[in-house]
Amino acid sequence: MNILVCLKQVPDTAKVKFNRETNTLDRTGVENIMNPYDRQALEVALCLKDKEGAKVTVLTMGLPQATDILKEAIAMGADDGVLLSDRVLGGSDTLATSLALAAAVKHLGEFDLVLCGKQAVDGDTAQVGPEMAEHLGIPQITGALSLSYEDGKFVVVRENENYQLTLACAAPLLVTVTKSEKEPRFASIKGKMKARKAQIPTLTVADLDIDPATVGLKGSPTKVKKAFTPTPPEINGEIITEADADAAVDMLFEKLVKAEVITR
Repeated sequence: MNILVCLKQVPDTAKVKFNRETNTLDRTGVENIMNPYDRQALEVALCLKDKEGAKVTVLTMGLPQATDILKEAIAMGADDGVLLSDRVLGGSDTLATSLALAAAVKHLGEFDLVLCGKQAVDGDTAQVGPEMAEHLGIPQITGALSLSYEDGKFVVVRENENYQLTLACAAPLLVTVTKSEKEPRFASIKGKMKARKAQIPTLTVADLDIDPATVGLKGSPTKVKKAFTPTPPEINGEIITEADADAAVDMLFEKLVKAEVITR
C-alpha cells in the first residue's frame, strides 16, 4: 500500500497579529509549523503503516525552508519526503496550488491513498484537497474522523452537520482529515536520526507535465485584495423601565413601528 500525505508549512496562528494600517498579517518573529490538520492526516497514514505495512511519502509545496516539516514528518515515521518549490509557483491560489500538487503526485507515481488535512489554518478554504482529487480523477471523501482498511477497501467515518456517515471506497482515493482517532505521535530518537540524514529531493515546474501559465499568479483566478478584522458593532440598546408590563409593551411596540421593524 502506497500512501501520500500533503503537508503545508503555516505560521503559528496563535501568535500572528493583524496590522490595521496595512490590512495584512504581521508574521514578524512568528514560528512556522506543520499545519495542525495535516499533522492529523499524517497520523492516520502512520497508523495504516503500523497495521498494513504501508509506505508513507510526504509532499509539500513551498519555500526551501518547508523541508523542515518534511523532516519532522520523517522523524515521526514517514518514509520519504518531497519538496515542490519554484518561483513560478509564488502567489498560487487554491486552484493553481491543487493543480501543481496533483501534477507532483502523478510525477511521483501511483498511490492507493492521498491524504490531506481538512484545511490549512492560514487560509481556511478547505478547497485544495477536493480540487486535487478532481485533477487526479479519483474519488474523494472529506472531513474524515477515522479511516481503516477492510476487505480491500478504505472505510471512512466522516463528520456531517448532524450525524456521522460511514463510507467505503476502493483505491485510489483522496481523503481530507479532520481528526485522527489517535493523537499525533511524537518523533522518536531513531526517527530524528533518520530525518537528520534524509535527503529531500526538490521538484520544480519544469519537472511536471503542466503549463507554467496555469500556476502562480498567472494561473490564479482569485486574488486577495484586502484582509481586515470586522469593526466591533455599536450597541445602542435601550432598556424600558416602565413598572407596568402593559405600558412597557406599548412603548416597545411604538418604538419598533417607528424604527420600521414592524408595521401596524
